[in-house]
Amino acid sequence: MTKKALEIKDLKREFQMGSEIVRALKGISFTVEPGEFVTIMGSSGSGKTTLLNILGCLDKPTIGEYFLDGVDIKKLSRDELAQLRNHKIGFVFQSYNLLARTSALENVELPLLYNKDISVAERHERAMHALEAVKLADRADHLPNQLSGGQQQRVAIARALVNEPVMILADEATGNLDSRTSYEIMALIQELNSRDGKTIVFVTHEPDIAAFSSRTIQLKDGMIQKDTKNENPRSAKETLAALPVAEDYTLHS
Repeated sequence: MTKKALEIKDLKREFQMGSEIVRALKGISFTVEPGEFVTIMGSSGSGKTTLLNILGCLDKPTIGEYFLDGVDIKKLSRDELAQLRNHKIGFVFQSYNLLARTSALENVELPLLYNKDISVAERHERAMHALEAVKLADRADHLPNQLSGGQQQRVAIARALVNEPVMILADEATGNLDSRTSYEIMALIQELNSRDGKTIVFVTHEPDIAAFSSRTIQLKDGMIQKDTKNENPRSAKETLAALPVAEDYTLHS
């Protein structure tokens, strides 16, 4: 039987706020297969951020089970969770989270610094390979402030790829980008998914971004409202090609 990329069973997360109990997640169950591209959507208060923190092993559920690549995260210590995060999850954030005085190559190398089994030469080689995958090898020596927003996000994606994780977990990864750059990033994500078979879990509040994925899970009030297969995902590459060159379309106000 094929191991699931992730499996969630009756997940609940409750927080004590003074004398009240806030039920952020109210019994969520779903699985993600290796090589799937899933978007998770939900408005503010839907439980999206809480779920994201659990998926990223930054938090544990109050009740329920979460298996990442067959590993039960509830049984892991804090150190074991940190190691699991570093090796099995590649994070991509809305704000890029790059070190300002560090080159693109050095930013991509960062997750490998924690792996004592990797030599300096291998670390450099793997980071360059990741930059090549996002078509930024020629910018390896550039600092973040010498790169556009889209290029910075590509560096962040390369950093997420460098440890060859089980899953890339993207949090509003197009939220700070104009529409053209958003489509460029989504074209890259689609390519990593279809060409390299990367498992993608992409958190977004934008339906047009979700349309590029093969499946959308919609959250509302801490529960799954809909879990829909997208039979004909939009092609970000085609959408990008159809944009008029002279106009600056902006999705993100």
